[in-house]
Amino acid sequence: MKRRILSLLLAVCMTASLLTLPAAASTTVSFSDISDRTTAVAAECLRLLGAMDGYGGGTFSPEGQVTRAQFCKMSTFVIKDGESQLSRYRTVTVFPDVKPSHWAAPYINLASDAGRGATGEDKTDNSIIKGFMDGKFHPERVVTVGQAVTILMRLLGYTDAEMGGIWPDGYMAAASTVGLTDGVSTAASVPLTRATAARLFVNLLRSDAKGGGSYGASIAASSVEGMLTTSSATAPDGSDTAMRLGNSTSYSIAGGKVSTGAMNGMKGILLLDKAGKVMTFVPEIAGSSRTVVFASGTAVKLTTASGESFTIKGDTAMVVNGEQKTWETGYTMLHSGTSVTLYIGGSGGVEYIFVGVSATSSAAVVVYEKGSTAGFSGLANGSTRYSIYKNGSSATAGDMRPYDVAVYNPAENSIRVCDTRITGIYENASPNVTNPSKITLMGTEFSVLPTAADTMSKLKLGQAITLLLTEDNQVAGAIEANASVAAGNAVGIVKEVSSTSATINLLCGLTITGKVSLSDTEVSRLKGQLAIVASSQKGAIALSRLVGGAQGDLDVTTQKMGSKLLAENVKIYQTTSDGAEAISLSQIPSASIPSSGVTYARTNWAGRIDLLVLNNVTGSSYRFGKLSYSESYDKEVETTDKDGTSKITTEHVSSAVTILTGGTSKLGPFSSGFEIENDAIARDGDYVGVILNKQETAIEKMLVLTKFENVANSAWSSLTSVNLGGRSYTVPSDALYYNRTTRQWITQDEARAFATSSTVYTDNSGYVRAVEVR
Repeated sequence: MKRRILSLLLAVCMTASLLTLPAAASTTVSFSDISDRTTAVAAECLRLLGAMDGYGGGTFSPEGQVTRAQFCKMSTFVIKDGESQLSRYRTVTVFPDVKPSHWAAPYINLASDAGRGATGEDKTDNSIIKGFMDGKFHPERVVTVGQAVTILMRLLGYTDAEMGGIWPDGYMAAASTVGLTDGVSTAASVPLTRATAARLFVNLLRSDAKGGGSYGASIAASSVEGMLTTSSATAPDGSDTAMRLGNSTSYSIAGGKVSTGAMNGMKGILLLDKAGKVMTFVPEIAGSSRTVVFASGTAVKLTTASGESFTIKGDTAMVVNGEQKTWETGYTMLHSGTSVTLYIGGSGGVEYIFVGVSATSSAAVVVYEKGSTAGFSGLANGSTRYSIYKNGSSATAGDMRPYDVAVYNPAENSIRVCDTRITGIYENASPNVTNPSKITLMGTEFSVLPTAADTMSKLKLGQAITLLLTEDNQVAGAIEANASVAAGNAVGIVKEVSSTSATINLLCGLTITGKVSLSDTEVSRLKGQLAIVASSQKGAIALSRLVGGAQGDLDVTTQKMGSKLLAENVKIYQTTSDGAEAISLSQIPSASIPSSGVTYARTNWAGRIDLLVLNNVTGSSYRFGKLSYSESYDKEVETTDKDGTSKITTEHVSSAVTILTGGTSKLGPFSSGFEIENDAIARDGDYVGVILNKQETAIEKMLVLTKFENVANSAWSSLTSVNLGGRSYTVPSDALYYNRTTRQWITQDEARAFATSSTVYTDNSGYVRAVEVR
């Protein structure tokens, strides 16, 4: 494994300790005094190796200073077969102040006598740590950064003779070159802290030895490189505590240890012992990382809730739901509001992607009082130094509301809070109603967490209930349905719908299928659109299209609607002929959208808008051009006789329209009888937008563009923006330009040169679609 230069997670794998867990320990350990993910990841790497564990009470003490004895103990676990050699050094006396009774005697003797052997044969050139001039070791003295670097450089195979005559300058310079001190900015004379020691040890495992090859791989029986997709895979012995690379091989962890999952989603190398079990996983991270809130995506791009866009190659590796995928196959599994970590390489490109919530929750806490975080520290193994995210957005204790659900994510050291609630009829329970592990609502089976047993036991089959869901859609609790206490808030896109059945993809990631009773008009209005989902009958679904809640205009620049701010993780959709389409703020062309252009707005717990449904603001469904009426035309129609014979007949069509789209291009002719938006009147020569059917044989809907006359050239603030009626409109590159005098389609430059004013045509999205001069 070649060393990579780090710039963000410079200390990716930095935790350590001196105490060793009992051999039988098989519990997940996390440290209550570690508050950042970088340190948590480092702690996990070295904890699994045995080099550094924790103190009593689950603390790590990252700023604690390291003694010479402690550093020798840590070093034992990064020496090949070091742990197995300790028995040879338990009764050896190398230094007069380190008797065999000293707790660190075998570690000190091994480190100072490495290569000499228990017989005392002098091979001190191979030792990695030496005594003082007085012949003593002074085990309780604090190690400096320079001394630690010297010791680890010796492990890499470098000798004093190669480092020059000035110590520790020569060692520090060489260490920087090989990457041993990446992320360590303290001076050589500064006392070594446990956090800095962790950085150095992980950098050691990642660095190349003097003779070539990864040092980490050299201390293992074998090693495997790849992406760690999960630390809770099924092990060969049937347990669910194995580490898995990619989607295939799973490896049990040596010593009965269980991983916290803090390193899930990272690329790196698994170090395996002779039995093929995991010694540790060493992350290999180059560049930087960014955790963002997903708003929308395509096969080549990710857009965040704040409007920032990242170009992503389709074959970029991605971990989602504990499985490795590519971006082009995995992005469709994300829903707006999902927390996503992007790992960005030195060139600025996204190298791989990790979806923050990949492991299912095992325990949850239901909030019952406003502002309460009772039970949160219990989820985090006693820690109070965690981050809080609610519905994918950074939050505080003050943002907690009754019936919110909290779970702990060790990979981010965060409490993830969700307020998703689904109301319906309690249809079934398994294995029993008193303590179910599965329940059925709206024909959909939900997993029930053990922590939900108390609330579930109070409910009865056939009762209308409201489920309180975790971020990964498990039941954390349930209450009797009561809109005034905790109303259901499930919203989804109606993917398939008929008069009798419907399938809805909820924004929380669930898919619900059930019976409906709808008229043909309701089916037409609901298909592909956003709707509220509930149920008041067994096996049935009630759908209600999202409308209302809009008060005031949407100001894209200030990210406000009326007097209300948009939430950090606001979900924005636009309605098109094909249904609801997720978009970001950056895709909205106009600085302002009038309230009439907002179909629906939802306010969250903090009084901010967290869900917006807009009319088609990007114009993506429309084709634009100049309307031309013709009295009649002949149209060839293909028909098939009863015997299967195909024939072409000519049909005479009157009142036809053609859409001129520039140059000699045109759409049509089409027969009339289509819907015109806003009850407008379409006249010959008007500029319009049209939505065609899938076969492009007919117009389904027409939009007559808004006309602004006598627009002076001075109104154009740039080639891509013009001010009309106190509002700024965006001019796209495909806007049409027409000279009525010459009856020719022209360019923008030709239009501005021909006349000092023009007639400008705009759509409802804030785009200029056509400009005409004469």
